[in-house]
Parts: sequence; structure tokens; C-alpha cells
Amino acid sequence: MSILPQLAFVLILGAAGYILSKRIKFLRRNILLGKAETRNDQPENRWKTMLLVAFGQQKMFKRIVPAFLHLLIYVGFLVINLEVLEFVLDGIFGTHRLFAPFLGGFYTAAMNMFEFLAFGVLVSCFAFLIRRNVMKVERLNKPELKGWPVKDANLILVIEIVLMFAILTMNATDQILAERGNPHYLALGTLFFSSLIRPVFEGMSDGVLVFIERFAWWFHIIGILGFAVYVTYSKHLHIFLAFPNTWYSNLKPKGEMKNMPEVTNEVNMMLGIPVENPVEPPAEIGRFGAKDVNDLSWINVLNAYSCTECGRCTAECPANLTGKKLSPRKIMMDVRDRAEEVGKSIDAGGPGFADGKSLLGDYITKEEINACTTCNACVEACPVNIDPLSIILQLRRYVAMEESGTPAQWNSMFQNMETSFSPWKFSPSDRFNWADKVKESEQ
Repeated sequence: MSILPQLAFVLILGAAGYILSKRIKFLRRNILLGKAETRNDQPENRWKTMLLVAFGQQKMFKRIVPAFLHLLIYVGFLVINLEVLEFVLDGIFGTHRLFAPFLGGFYTAAMNMFEFLAFGVLVSCFAFLIRRNVMKVERLNKPELKGWPVKDANLILVIEIVLMFAILTMNATDQILAERGNPHYLALGTLFFSSLIRPVFEGMSDGVLVFIERFAWWFHIIGILGFAVYVTYSKHLHIFLAFPNTWYSNLKPKGEMKNMPEVTNEVNMMLGIPVENPVEPPAEIGRFGAKDVNDLSWINVLNAYSCTECGRCTAECPANLTGKKLSPRKIMMDVRDRAEEVGKSIDAGGPGFADGKSLLGDYITKEEINACTTCNACVEACPVNIDPLSIILQLRRYVAMEESGTPAQWNSMFQNMETSFSPWKFSPSDRFNWADKVKESEQ
């Protein structure tokens, strides 16, 4: 028996592993372009959040129909890919269904479960294609999705459909050959879903069936390896990053804004308030807020790479709903695109290379960030706990503190807060006059 197929498989497996490892290193470096941030508090709550939100799909079920369809694909992805281990071992050792003799009837039951899930994945993928391209669900047809994002989503769905058909085709031809007594194929009993397409192949010769079965096997395993590589370039990277992303969720109260310790301590000292945790002044003057991805936290960049572009954040955003340009989904897509651009620039020109661009201005406009009402609707809506608001506030902080570029109305509010300790221009001593008037009216 020729070992050429085994050699070819090992070479393909090695090439896929090399490309995948290189891309993972690139992604890790890009995520760490962000500033250091430690978020390891409340470990029990973090594990619980990850299990409920990422593994349990908890927040997906606020929209029942897409949640159910997504659950079928998600469970299918997790369970069906257990069979990949057997594919890999068969490819390396030149065997066929290596686990079947050891597992007996359980193997047939497992194959039927895999086929049931494959059918569920097929139904879900077709449904998602219809929702995107026929029903044209509004949140899936926003301006930021024009071009490649739409093609990317459709391509992934088509790939999954073809891979599921490859499994069913392989199983159907496999069982016909086993029943005809071909020694390389094992009789597994009835496989329900693949038996439905057996009539297509019944009249074919053994040689043709072997070719189709082998083609389906190779197509499926190469497709899986190609899919694994492609996902790292796609929005579907959330398949893997959703888990660390939810573990590093912001567990602080909704709406709590993060102060800058250096500024807080400086103000406290000016007011004569004791400083509890003095912060050493940095060797170089830092930047207030964020202008580019390297000014953000590494968790912000992880958020961006975890975004699946589902648009639930934008669908809930009051600014977007009232016709303003702000789209929280676009914010996350822009951060990811900018991180990719910076990473490629570093690869081309070295760590100190500057391309003259920035996240604020070249990707995200002041009009977008000024439209945010800081309501946290986007954070609450995200199925994997991404926090666009944190990024928006850091970009705003840069505009306000570095450029003094905030709208005139905001400047008046800031001045009133500095002088009158409230957004409105009246004396602090008059703050409760309204209550006196209410009391008088009641009397």
C-alpha cells in the first residue's frame, strides 16, 4: 500500500499548523499593542461569567430565533469536530475509522449524533443565509457591513454547508461499500441522515464510490484545516476568543467610569485630601485618553478581535436609532482594522515604525464619539460582553484633555462643574431652592 497519501496528509497538516501558529503569534502581538491592564479580581465570578455567557450562550437568547439557530451551529461545531481527531489519526497512519472496532455500537450512535448535528448545522446555515440576503435583517445591512464583511459572513456559511454535505456524502458511500464487502470499509449499521442520500450513489461502481468517498474525506479534512486558518483572519475568530473575552469582562457596576490615577491624585493634593495610593510620575509624559490602539488597554483590543459583527449593540444604540453616525459595532471593527494595520506596519518597518495614521481621525470621527450618551445599551446587548463604551470614553478624553476639541456646550458644562459644582450655572448655595418651593406649595 502506497504511503504517498500519508505523506501528503502530514505535509498538509504541517503547513496548516505552521500558518496557524504564525497567525496566532501575529494576533497575540497585536492584542498586546494595548497598554497593560490587570483584571484578575473576582475569579469565581469570572469563571461563572465565562461559563454562562460564552459557553452557555446566555445573552444570545434575548433574541430567540437567531439564538436557537446559532446554538445548533455552536453545538455542531463543538461536537462534530471531535471526529477530527479520528480524521487526523487516519490520515497519519493510513487507517480508516480507527475508533470503530474499539467502540462498537457506541461508534454508530456517535456517528448518528454527528449526522443529526450536521443536519441541524445545514438548516441553520441556510436560515442565516436567508436572513442576511433575502429577508435583509436591518442590523445585518448597516453601512459598516458593506463589502468584505458581508462576503466574509456568507463565505463562512457556505463553507459550513459544503463541509456538512461532505460528511454525509462520505458516510453514505462508505456504507454502500461496506455492504458490498469491500474489506477497507466497516459495516456500522444504519446512519439515518446519510441513508437519505444513498439512492444517489446506489447504482455506481465500487471504483467510482471509492473515489467519491476518498474525495469527500480529503475535502472535509482539508476544509477543516483551511477553515481553522481562515477563521483567524475572519470575524469568526470569536469562536475562540469569546471565552477569554468574557473571562476578562468588566465586572464593575454599569456606568462606572474609570478615572486616571495621576489626575485624581493631583487634584486630591491640590484640595488637601490625603492620597491613599500615590502613583509614581511616569518617566515620560503620558497621553490623556486614547488617540490610537496603543493608547487603549490590551483588553480593549481583545474586545475588538472578539467582535462577531452581529450588530446587537448598534441595534440597541439610541444615538444610532435616531439617525446619528455612531455605531458601536463600527467602533469595534475600526479598532480591529487599525490593530491589523499597525501590526502589518511593524512587520514591514520595525517596532518603531509610524505610518502617520491614528485610530481617532483616520478611522473614528469626533462626530461618532460625541453622539454617545454613555447609556451602556451596547455593553448590555453584546452576547460576549464587549465594551465599546470604554473605548469611546478614552477617545473622548483625548479630544477633551489633549486637543480641547469638545463642543462648545460641553465646555460650558465643564466650566460650570469646576466653578459651581454642577452642570448648571448657579450658586451651590441655591442648589436646594427648588425643594423649598415644593415645600411651600405643599403647605
